[in-house]
Amino acid sequence: MKVTPLSLPGLLLLELDCYPDERGFFLETYQQSRYQEAGIGSTFVQDNHSFSRKNVLRGMHFQEGNHQAKLVSVIQGTIFDVAVDIRPSSKTFGKWVGQVLDDHNHHQLFIPEGCAHGFCVLSDSAHVIYKVSTPFVSEMERSFRFDDPTIAISWPISTFILSAKDRKAPLFANLFSKEVP
Repeated sequence: MKVTPLSLPGLLLLELDCYPDERGFFLETYQQSRYQEAGIGSTFVQDNHSFSRKNVLRGMHFQEGNHQAKLVSVIQGTIFDVAVDIRPSSKTFGKWVGQVLDDHNHHQLFIPEGCAHGFCVLSDSAHVIYKVSTPFVSEMERSFRFDDPTIAISWPISTFILSAKDRKAPLFANLFSKEVP
């Protein structure tokens, strides 16, 4: 497994070892000791599976007071996966990183606690699975607008299918008092 640190502290791109042959392929999607050696000390307590159609955008989501680290993988399709640093004391507060994840490159994105998460589907559909370090608590769920001009995420699509919740999400500045550098 190749581990590449990205520009947000703790955000890692993981390139898994894949063993293809005439039957298909084999890859190990998680082994706790190997991930700990890579610097991922999170204990994952819940697995989630999301199915979405082309142009669906989910995000930008986080849990207030119950921060989640996430390990994101795509088992079918292609997504553009985004993390935004929401740690006010971080030098990269308000900055974002996006990565293409798909069922061909088998890359994973480790998103540390203190980051909001979202993705859009680039293929006809996508199955996304992700491990989280704390259980989902609906009362703590928060979001901000995917198209917030202060954050300025460069989404690779221009037509979006959004949930009602994501359509009416507040601006980033309405959630965080510190100004984005």
